[in-house]
Amino acid sequence: MNKKQENIVLRTENLSIGYQTRKSKIVVAKDISLELKQKNLITVLGRNGIGKSTFLRTVAKVQNPLNGSVLINEKKIELYSNKEISKLLSLVLTERLPESQLTVYELVALGRQPYTNWIDKLSEIDNEKISTAIKQTEIEHLQQKYFYELSDGQLQRVLIARALAQDTDIIILDEPTAHLDLHHTLKIFTLLKKLVDETSKTIIISTHQVNLALQFSDSIVLFKDNEVLSGSVDELNKTQALDNLFPNQIIKYNSNFKQFVIKRN
Repeated sequence: MNKKQENIVLRTENLSIGYQTRKSKIVVAKDISLELKQKNLITVLGRNGIGKSTFLRTVAKVQNPLNGSVLINEKKIELYSNKEISKLLSLVLTERLPESQLTVYELVALGRQPYTNWIDKLSEIDNEKISTAIKQTEIEHLQQKYFYELSDGQLQRVLIARALAQDTDIIILDEPTAHLDLHHTLKIFTLLKKLVDETSKTIIISTHQVNLALQFSDSIVLFKDNEVLSGSVDELNKTQALDNLFPNQIIKYNSNFKQFVIKRN
């Protein structure tokens, strides 16, 4: 394996994503060939309904690809068992949690399920991983609260802590700031970038917070109407890939500021 391949943690080859019905395939996006590097904060950008969440669910083995391949560490994802995948990749989706009486500590502890024995008894190592995850996300003061008592911003940190406790090289989050105000959105982006820098994990998120993504991301996966591109912000700037991401009647992309700005007459 050459040095370039060693830095690639997740790769797709001619990937088509979507849904299979009894009568037909519904293709959301196709011909996706990407190489995502380890130890990066990677954001998936694009307009509503273009396939960002479907892409994340496909590369996480939650749903099957319609065509093509997903490879983690150069091994096709279908060759991994579900237990093996759970030790390589953790996933935080936007679905609401079911009602329960779990405390924050107990919810974070669920991240250790791939490692616990058949009676789900936590080992010393499990408890160390849980405590480290709680410290990394700065939620020590919430440990004994019930999760339903938390604000949306607090709960998002708890879910990130659960993913950290799972101790995987890749963490995938679908719209982690969807229900947050600007202040807490910025805090989550800051936390995720800090975690990448401090833990060397690869974190992949989808988001509609385009300007923050452009500021914080090491790499972008850009869903457009007829293609999916990837690269750093500087690389995408060189090809003007961001210029027509959205209709330009209201906003336009400013490549000098690396931001979308309001278009003034």
